[in-house]
Amino acid sequence: MNYDYLVVGSGLFGSVLAERIANDMEAKVLVIEKRSHIGGNCFSKTDKATGIEYHQYGTHIFHTSSSKVWDYITRFTKFNSYHHQVLTTWQDKVYQMPFNLETINSFFNLNLNPIEAKIFLAKEISKEMISQPKNLEEKAISLIGRSLYEAFIKGYSIKQWGKDPKELPASIISRIPVRFNYNENYFLDAKWQGVPLEGYTIIFDRLLASKNIHVELNCDYLKNRKAFKARKKTIFTGAIDSFFNHEFGRLDWRSVKFESSTVEVEDYQGTSVMNYADIEFPYTRIHEPRHLHPERRYSKKHTMIIKEKSISDSQNPYYPIKSEENQKLYKKYKALAQKDKQLIIGGRLGDYAYYDMDKTIAAALHCYETEIT
Repeated sequence: MNYDYLVVGSGLFGSVLAERIANDMEAKVLVIEKRSHIGGNCFSKTDKATGIEYHQYGTHIFHTSSSKVWDYITRFTKFNSYHHQVLTTWQDKVYQMPFNLETINSFFNLNLNPIEAKIFLAKEISKEMISQPKNLEEKAISLIGRSLYEAFIKGYSIKQWGKDPKELPASIISRIPVRFNYNENYFLDAKWQGVPLEGYTIIFDRLLASKNIHVELNCDYLKNRKAFKARKKTIFTGAIDSFFNHEFGRLDWRSVKFESSTVEVEDYQGTSVMNYADIEFPYTRIHEPRHLHPERRYSKKHTMIIKEKSISDSQNPYYPIKSEENQKLYKKYKALAQKDKQLIIGGRLGDYAYYDMDKTIAAALHCYETEIT
């Protein structure tokens, strides 16, 4: 069968484009997926041992303030009322993240009001007198001071990136949210947030349900690209350097490893995500997915936890390491891609960017409107 468009990858970017092309243009689309399932890193499934639905590639909380994105995604799912809170354990004590008034008072053993906390933190920052930060460590200290950096950022960053923060570019941290009140809502600026009532995978089932879409799983496009040819355009959502066989060199990525287990208690940690800042603790965070669906009644006999560890694995790219060298390399690949008018490379891996879900949907809709129609 001949297809008008070839979409490589069934994550949000590829699936949204496939849906728009198939349903709005009524064109034929072939979606090729290397994994055994659709949905990319948003894929969710039910744990057989506990009956708890979990996100296989780390906790995903949908949040957006874009009416366009919200109107689009709610055609395919409804969301529950879950609002995200992140906590961090450091030296066996739990703190709020992002930094808020409770974090500051608890860490420094003070009882400051908002005005006093602003003055106090400004004094902490001024101790270092860093006006032009040259690396991640100096950037973080210039935003929150050395004490908070040493406790909450340094060890976590070493685990996350596999490097000393002094060796990482300052650009990795553009800002560190600090609130001088007790608001614990992680996505404070989001107009809408939540978790899909029926999980994430069913969203992709609906996105790709058109009779004009054919999906092939367990198919590595890069190993079989000669077998696939689209009449109009190929949309590639994998790592951009891999598409060009690393012609200019490899982009640097960090990946993640997940270790799941069943614990014979109703509630293991009291929240969906707990970060661990101590360098001695090997994991960056622990997920407990039962908390993502407060509307569900899971068993009280056991719970599921997922330990997350950051690793070096270029075969399963996750977080781009956006150093100046990598940014220059990405631009070379982007320029090469733009020379081919029948090729679109985009999405998180294609753009060498760690997008939130709403930004990925927005990028896909923009791509459809400007490069497809």
